[in-house]
Amino acid sequence: MRFLLQFHNVLIYVLLGAAVVTAFLGHAVDTLVIVGVVVINALIGFIQEGKAESALDAIRNLLSLHAVVLRDGHRQEIGAEDLVPGDVVFLQSGDKVPADLRLIEVRTLKVDESMLTGESESVEKSLEPAAPDTSLGDRLCMAHSGTLVTYGQGLGLVVSTGAQTEIGRISRLLAEVEEITTPLLRKMAHFARWLTVLILVFSAITFAVGFWVWEQSGGEVFMAAVGLAVAAIPEGLPAIMTITLAIGVQRMARRKTIIRRLPAVETLGSVTVICSDKTGTLTRNEMTVQRVVTADQVFHVDGTGYAPRGGFTIGGKEALASSYPELADIGRAALLCNDAIVRESGGHWIVEGDPTEGALVTLAMKAGLDPVYENEAQPRRDVIPFESEHRFMATLHHDHAGHGFIFLKGAPERVMEMCAFERSGGEDRTMRKAYWHDRMEETARLGQRLLAVACRPVAGGTGELRFGDMEDGFTLLALFGIMDPPRDEAVEAIRLCHRAGIDVKMITGDHAATAQAIGGQLGIDASQVLTGSDIEKLDASALRKAVREADIFARANPEHKLRLVEAMQSNGDICAMTGDGVNDSPALKRADVGVSMGIKGTEAAKDASEMVLVDDNFASIVSAVEEGRTVYENIRKAIVYILAVSGGQAGMVMAATLTGHVLPITPVQILWVNMVTAVTLSLALAFEHLEPGIMERPPRDPGEALITPFLVARIIVVATLLIAGSYGLFLWYETQGLSLEQSRAIAVNTLVMGEVFFLFSSRYLRASALSIEGLFGNVYVMLSIAAIIVIQALFTYAPPMHLLFGVAAFPPHIWLWMLAFGIFLFFSVELEKAVIRRLGARIRT
Repeated sequence: MRFLLQFHNVLIYVLLGAAVVTAFLGHAVDTLVIVGVVVINALIGFIQEGKAESALDAIRNLLSLHAVVLRDGHRQEIGAEDLVPGDVVFLQSGDKVPADLRLIEVRTLKVDESMLTGESESVEKSLEPAAPDTSLGDRLCMAHSGTLVTYGQGLGLVVSTGAQTEIGRISRLLAEVEEITTPLLRKMAHFARWLTVLILVFSAITFAVGFWVWEQSGGEVFMAAVGLAVAAIPEGLPAIMTITLAIGVQRMARRKTIIRRLPAVETLGSVTVICSDKTGTLTRNEMTVQRVVTADQVFHVDGTGYAPRGGFTIGGKEALASSYPELADIGRAALLCNDAIVRESGGHWIVEGDPTEGALVTLAMKAGLDPVYENEAQPRRDVIPFESEHRFMATLHHDHAGHGFIFLKGAPERVMEMCAFERSGGEDRTMRKAYWHDRMEETARLGQRLLAVACRPVAGGTGELRFGDMEDGFTLLALFGIMDPPRDEAVEAIRLCHRAGIDVKMITGDHAATAQAIGGQLGIDASQVLTGSDIEKLDASALRKAVREADIFARANPEHKLRLVEAMQSNGDICAMTGDGVNDSPALKRADVGVSMGIKGTEAAKDASEMVLVDDNFASIVSAVEEGRTVYENIRKAIVYILAVSGGQAGMVMAATLTGHVLPITPVQILWVNMVTAVTLSLALAFEHLEPGIMERPPRDPGEALITPFLVARIIVVATLLIAGSYGLFLWYETQGLSLEQSRAIAVNTLVMGEVFFLFSSRYLRASALSIEGLFGNVYVMLSIAAIIVIQALFTYAPPMHLLFGVAAFPPHIWLWMLAFGIFLFFSVELEKAVIRRLGARIRT
């Protein structure tokens, strides 16, 4: 049934009608060509459809298969589908959470919830109850089905299973989301209905005039009406559209974008708003220390990611690490009180362990420290691991001279409680709490995460750490401001979007302050931030207004993202939505173009999307929009070209019938012209490259017709010229004594010559083609013209073609008149373009 529904389209009905006509005329080859085009298009649609169901399958694959539970007083492993509310589940590092759990015991438990919240860092869990309306990312006492335990252990009480879990709720949302058709398909459906009515009306007029006015035989008039219908039907248009889209897909693949559904190529060109996730798409997904606050200075740290490249500046001026000994002390504390390893692999620096700890290792290397040497010089003797209850990590070290040191890092408020001193100028002095609190607030306003490091000497014989050793007496070394920095290319891409009239909106699971700070650095309007709780308070009308005013949305859950997309679409926007997690799947499916991540995207997100970014980079979306605009323009060029040619052919048939004259071109000759030009001249337009300034234009109005009044005028002008030239030469040489077969051969070749010269003009809808680039810039245009010259020479002079198509050879000098007509048509269209350009923006192309 899904395959049969591919044929439920007015344009397809018109094409099937054309196939019936050609079969009636006895031209099996033409019939097979048309039917082949229809079937191939149906197969493409059939394969592309139905993939939404696979998104649900992908979600099921994310779920845990087994669970370790406490039943009958002892541990046992059961299938996750056998869990019921009330079961107690054991969790440990590496486990997938099998159901939604209320945690009842945690031991340094960290859970990666990025698939649900979009946050890049694992969340440390606690037993502190959360309010019922707490956003998903802040439910620290909960572990949700499908998320991954990355560290520690825990016990949880099952509170929801199956469809009642958070991931089950997303699955329901995904199943309920209604997919929307693309702008091009909507416009093509409208165009096909309009074209069908027009063809039927003119065919009926042709039949009526020929039968009642000129009293021609019914069979003869019927064949004339059939000829007009065959001439007017653009049989090659669906194939040209499909090929143009496929070429766009190939170009996008070279620019790190994989298209999963062909119509998405064109939709990209009409996008008015891009909704992007923050982590990894707009940012690097690599935690970086960007600010080091000491008792005397505020150092800004250059470089991004885990590569130890970059240095330090103070007030914009370079600060050499060797000139500030405190940087070595700070780096040493950050390096030794740390469990992460940063290493180079395949030309990239990667972190093994916690990303934040990896950022501290990189900072130490930027300060000139060697991790291997420092760990050998002061080996670790004992450790108090980080736990949510005490919010710090401490390590005990001894150097080879017998000195002992405790290094401490953790939440600034907690570390400061344990500090009595601060390090200033290489000496310890009484800590100034007010100073540090001011620097903390200043750093937090930048959207950076805060971490503090401190140290304390201990007796050389100390062999273990006790919590009693941690109460006071520490020296505060520094505060770190850490964040996932924006991608440089994303900043430029957003600037290009704004120039192209495309709004960029950031939708993230992160906190509002972080989102606002990152948004400001990216060039997104950060004056207003809406959180998930704000969105829940707005009705549909208020939300439609809010999405026009706000560009940053924080703490957003799946329903929020879906509502935001629907609100933007209600405002008339064509919306592209990026995402990587299961939580993004409903919004990806609903968006006009769903864009999933190729590296960190889940299979559920990829299956719900139309497009996959190979490099997870926002800049690749902008490249795809650029290609999408080019594809859309190429399709419009091909439509204008084909309709002008079809109009010329149909006009010749109608003119002959209305004047009571013999047809200058027969239905089978029309099919010949349509067939050979569709695979040569029309197809060449699919290979047109990006026009200069295409990203300077605003997005095309989604409600605008595919064929604007400007283009209708172009079609009428060219069709009229083709009718005048072809029919005029036919009549002239018929009166000069040439046979009907010769005159028809002249008419056909004049028509093709006009098409050849119109092809040059069609390369640009508005710009002049009178240049080296305009005439010779597309090698496929030259190849197609060479091919059509050979084909038409065979048509005119090969005896077998005379028998098949009812034509005859004519004197060679007549080609000069045809050439003159083609040149006249070319300059006529170029003159019209010049007039349009002079009128400027008042006329919309």
